[in-house]
Amino acid sequence: MTNHIVLYQPQIPGNTGSIARTCAGTDTHLHLIKPLGFSTDDKMLKRAGLDYWHSVNITYYEDVESFFEQTSGKYYLLTKFGSHTYSDYDFSNTDEEHYFIFGRETTGLPDWIKEKYSETAMRIPMNDNIRSLNLANTASLLIYEALRQQDFPNLK
Repeated sequence: MTNHIVLYQPQIPGNTGSIARTCAGTDTHLHLIKPLGFSTDDKMLKRAGLDYWHSVNITYYEDVESFFEQTSGKYYLLTKFGSHTYSDYDFSNTDEEHYFIFGRETTGLPDWIKEKYSETAMRIPMNDNIRSLNLANTASLLIYEALRQQDFPNLK
């Protein structure tokens, strides 16, 4: 496993479902940091039509500290306050674990995380007409950029 999507306290089930589908289709590991703003029990997943959930490699964490204690690699934050664009980074090293960390839809990431990983805080260029891009779209864009740089390993 080389690429990872990390969602810090996601609130909108549709976003997480779309991201999980992208992860299932790209062999990307999904990390969910609690509390979640929705249920992931079988009954709720079936009702939402998430029949691919079993194909997603998912790890749950009780809190963000547990996530950092249990993982190692290169951590990239996605924030509109990033000093570099996502295309400034080189994700081609498949010997390194790449963690793309996304904050809550409403409040983003805690300040201490943004400060600690400010060197790898990135943004996606956009105009001032909107506050932010959709979380699921942004995650897809980022994972496919990493996969493109890695020559789309194991994908047809």
